[in-house]
Amino acid sequence: MATLTTPDVMLNKVVVAYLDGRRSRGCVYDFSPLKDTFRLASESGLLQQKGSQVALKDLKAVFFVKEFRGDSKYKESKKIEEGKQGRTIEVTFSDGEKIVGTTQGYNPKNKGFFVFPADAKSNSLRIFVVNWNVRDVKFL
Repeated sequence: MATLTTPDVMLNKVVVAYLDGRRSRGCVYDFSPLKDTFRLASESGLLQQKGSQVALKDLKAVFFVKEFRGDSKYKESKKIEEGKQGRTIEVTFSDGEKIVGTTQGYNPKNKGFFVFPADAKSNSLRIFVVNWNVRDVKFL
């Protein structure tokens, strides 16, 4: 299950990747690709709906995930499945990490864009890539 529900609120599980290599996990209340910040609530803070303010400028990406703990031994396929919507894209981050998937809204002038992983078995449902922290984008 990718979302949690508290009274009157639907939450997305995320893993936040910072530029300095840190990773935080929790749920987001108010993520928008148009805003500079969002609130990240830890698993323990969900019922209180508290959260820390996270600035996009400090991030590499926000991974919207199925589960907080993925399988670190699983090697994701980079092959795009037939019939997947969007343009095939390879993103290389400043630290050299690469992701492959599809996107329907890449614009380098925006704050970022969503990538849907190539591998349907990926723990990531979608990834919000922060544009100004990307080294290279290739359409495949």
